[in-house]
Amino acid sequence: MSTFNFSVPNDVKEAFNKTFQGENKSAVLTRLMRDAVEERKRQKQRMTAIDAILRLREKSQIATDSQIRKARETGRP
Repeated sequence: MSTFNFSVPNDVKEAFNKTFQGENKSAVLTRLMRDAVEERKRQKQRMTAIDAILRLREKSQIATDSQIRKARETGRP
């Protein structure tokens, strides 16, 4: 295990201590940090997916309204 030393504003420290009173603060901070790491990973995955979709859209042909209408009506009884 390693130790983390960092400064936070007093109001944040007081709110944290009040919110997590009686809990193991190290365990809470560890969970919050893990959550933050996972959220950052998800953000990067979303950005990668968005970039891939945008690249595909650049290569796609634009369909006209009549083409879209025809595609919707194809196969309907």
